[in-house]
Amino acid sequence: MTTARELQFKSINYTGLGTGPRLIVTGAVHGNETCGTKAILRVIGEIDSGALHVAAGSVTFVPVTNPLAYALKQRSGERNLNRNLFPNPQPQDFEDRVANWLCPLLAQHEVLLDLHSFNAQSQPFVMVGPRNNDGTLQPFRHAEKERALARRLGVRRFVDGWLATYGQGVQRRMKSGDESTLNLVLRYGMGTTEYMRSTGGYALTLECGQHLDPAAPDVAYRAIVNTLAFLGLIEAPQPEPIALDQMEALSMVVVHDKLDAGDQFSRVWSSFDAVAKGDRIGTRADGTPVTADFDGKILFPDVNAGPNQEWYYLTRANPDFERFAE
Repeated sequence: MTTARELQFKSINYTGLGTGPRLIVTGAVHGNETCGTKAILRVIGEIDSGALHVAAGSVTFVPVTNPLAYALKQRSGERNLNRNLFPNPQPQDFEDRVANWLCPLLAQHEVLLDLHSFNAQSQPFVMVGPRNNDGTLQPFRHAEKERALARRLGVRRFVDGWLATYGQGVQRRMKSGDESTLNLVLRYGMGTTEYMRSTGGYALTLECGQHLDPAAPDVAYRAIVNTLAFLGLIEAPQPEPIALDQMEALSMVVVHDKLDAGDQFSRVWSSFDAVAKGDRIGTRADGTPVTADFDGKILFPDVNAGPNQEWYYLTRANPDFERFAE
């Protein structure tokens, strides 16, 4: 069995002769999400063969961000790397050690493309950050650049609102009085993209499809090449943006937790399944129905969630997205 002591971290950098932005592309932040790894290795092969040429700026590829989780073929090594991602001077687990290597690497770049996949069958989508703001939660000033890049990745669904919605759930759990949640802090929702934005850059999480979908690596590959072309790192035609009338923009609004191991969904849900206000989504262990708060779409339903963990999110249409997407 693979142990942490046997592992090492690896990144590959290409720098062009011309000036340009500094891009980093990450795969396998979660070890069972391998589409990004496959796509990154494909692009590296094409650069090494001369089929692609980095003419300006630089790109750093991290095919396997979490080598322990990847070796174990599971989501996490010792914890979820994509939560509470900060350097830790006193690392407590393997993911802390990943963070101590990864966070300084992210900070050396301006743009991050983080490649993921998901459990339930659904269509690819991209998660974007907040609007420009000077708030305390996630101050940001690159919304126009970030959303313009999002429209060039080749997918039509766009989701925002992660950190604020996740934070609402954290704050609720902390007030619950459950001792197991007392160590939760708001920054626990900080992952790769949130950390990248905190260093002054911008970032996108691309969910490329279901974990085992044979098309997911192609979605990831197209997104990498489109990003390289859009940012001017390779000499290639500019990718066309997804037309506004073909976009589906959603905002995460609320997260509901599983409260008891006996809580059950009413059916097999997939991300982006539509619900109407009052529709039954599940049933609590005591028989209490769990219903939709409003008309919207479900996101990240997790049948394997444990008590006091995220069970599902609800999203609603975001009509303002297109104003920030040109």
